[in-house]
Amino acid sequence: MSDITTAAPAQMTAKKIKWDAVTDHAVLILGVLLMMVPMLMVLQMTTVPDAEIMKDGPSLRIGDQFLPNLQAALFEASGFSGEQTGLRMFKNSLILGFGFAIGKIVISMIAAYAIVYFRLRFANLAFWLIFTTLLLPLEVRILPSYEIVQQLGLTNTYTGLILPLVASATATFFFRQFFLSVPEELVEAARIDGAGPIKFFLDILVPLSRTMIAAIFIIMFVYGWNQYLWPTMIITDEGKMTLVQGIRQITQVLEGNNIPEYGRSNLLALLAVLPPVAVVIFFQSWFVKGLTESDK
Repeated sequence: MSDITTAAPAQMTAKKIKWDAVTDHAVLILGVLLMMVPMLMVLQMTTVPDAEIMKDGPSLRIGDQFLPNLQAALFEASGFSGEQTGLRMFKNSLILGFGFAIGKIVISMIAAYAIVYFRLRFANLAFWLIFTTLLLPLEVRILPSYEIVQQLGLTNTYTGLILPLVASATATFFFRQFFLSVPEELVEAARIDGAGPIKFFLDILVPLSRTMIAAIFIIMFVYGWNQYLWPTMIITDEGKMTLVQGIRQITQVLEGNNIPEYGRSNLLALLAVLPPVAVVIFFQSWFVKGLTESDK
């Protein structure tokens, strides 16, 4: 009798754990489908003729236009100048993404280092003034920023595309909080060993900040890669257009008998997804550590 009573709760517990696992996996599968089904629809539309897409929309039929569309997306020139190829726009987007990420990290680390370690009289005031710029997104200050770039003659240049937006209050905040968590004993030990401000920054703080750098790099790279409004304002030279701009331009063509190149633009859209996904996958573990780790 006792064996039966002890076996019953064990079976109930096993069933409960099993159903919990089923529920968890069902939620995960549903999330994957919500994310992947639109991507699969885009991939399907790259295999059928553009006229069929315009007539019938997405379907389950797999056509034979993938390779021609891939060839056109990567190597075929478009636009008035004939300089706008997929690979060229991809290169421009990489320059913008890496320029944003690296520039923002360098400027923010230097700003946070000065605020935390130089004991300036108005350091906290300077930090809060920097932090309040979060209330002014790019759309609010885009006209004065464009006016400055134009007066400096930096339109249609990578410098004008990256430099005006290279300061980041978000990154400065994260690096400041990270530097405040560094033990004071480490600073004293470095001072006793004769390390100056530059040596302490380069040899101690930068290596300690690698997880935070990775986390900020992901955020800023994706932010720069997905920029559309600012490049549209600054860049009129088709040879320097980004991938996001090019996709929009291709899908806008609908004049006379011309049909928008849906297959080509969809392949460019898939191509535009790959670098941010690769960066997130590569830095995933560092990203989590950089945002959650507190013990140094």
